[in-house]
Amino acid sequence: MTPDDTFAALHRAASAECGAHLFTITVLDRRAGLASRAYSSHPTDYPVTGTKPMGNNAWTEQVIGRGETFVANETAGFSPYFFDHALINDLGCEAAMNIPVLQDNKVVGTVNILDVAGHFTPERVTALEQLVSERWGDLLHAFAAVTLKEGS
Repeated sequence: MTPDDTFAALHRAASAECGAHLFTITVLDRRAGLASRAYSSHPTDYPVTGTKPMGNNAWTEQVIGRGETFVANETAGFSPYFFDHALINDLGCEAAMNIPVLQDNKVVGTVNILDVAGHFTPERVTALEQLVSERWGDLLHAFAAVTLKEGS
């Protein structure tokens, strides 16, 4: 199974379980301090190309530093961290959830799900975290197979 197959299967499962209007996967190269989008449900708006530096803010500390899920049920909750919040809103998304995937207590990637305002109820957060947990081994294999592309 290719990384894209693994990511697409998780996307389908998340959509069926809770809905996922915009769904992306990000892979990290912590040594280089780089992040790369490895999968996108909207490849025209969010292409799978290039790398970008990992940020240094409260979101990074929570998700990458502590390995905790980030949930914002309105644009104001994520706009300080997501420079592209206007594009996210243009796609009909006003809520964001980022689930870290850890290996050896370090985040190696994130599963990113965006949808309408108020979408991420406690029940949906639990269900989506469970889906990622159930596919943890497959995700690690897929992350390891992704080659980060230089550029942005």
